[in-house]
Amino acid sequence: MTDRFQVGVIASTHGLQGEVNVFPTTEDPNRFKKLKKVTLHTQRGEELELEVQSARFFKKFVIVKFKEFNNINDVEKFRGCELTIDRKDALKLEPGEYYCADLIGLDIVDEEGNVLGKVSDIIQTGANDVYEMTRQDQEEKVYVPAIKDCVKEINIEKGQIVIHVMDGLL
Repeated sequence: MTDRFQVGVIASTHGLQGEVNVFPTTEDPNRFKKLKKVTLHTQRGEELELEVQSARFFKKFVIVKFKEFNNINDVEKFRGCELTIDRKDALKLEPGEYYCADLIGLDIVDEEGNVLGKVSDIIQTGANDVYEMTRQDQEEKVYVPAIKDCVKEINIEKGQIVIHVMDGLL
């Protein structure tokens, strides 16, 4: 399981006082208002623990001010860097909900237990998620709709998703 979750990527600087425009990669951008700390992953592979001083919204961005930086020159080098949080600070899940990061890499098996492939990506369509499965020993991609008729069980501990192979799926 993943210990850290990405919540955003720094797109650019904002103003002269060390604020940054963050493109949110979280389901709920409003969470930036409640975040106290994030980890900044620099281009050099460093991890900087930062305190969020303020967050406000403008168009598709969250304008974030970190306590550690007060000048545009301090934050210019962070363009393109990702921001992550600890699992303990992630949004709480309802029963039957899963973090996307925990599903990627799981085996997808049919109802008889035959391994069909692995989850390589999750596409969020709005109506329902779609699991991109890379077939066993092939480069072929298959798209599995995350609906009750198809996905029968998700078991993180076993590392697998059991599906009903619908007509035309494979």
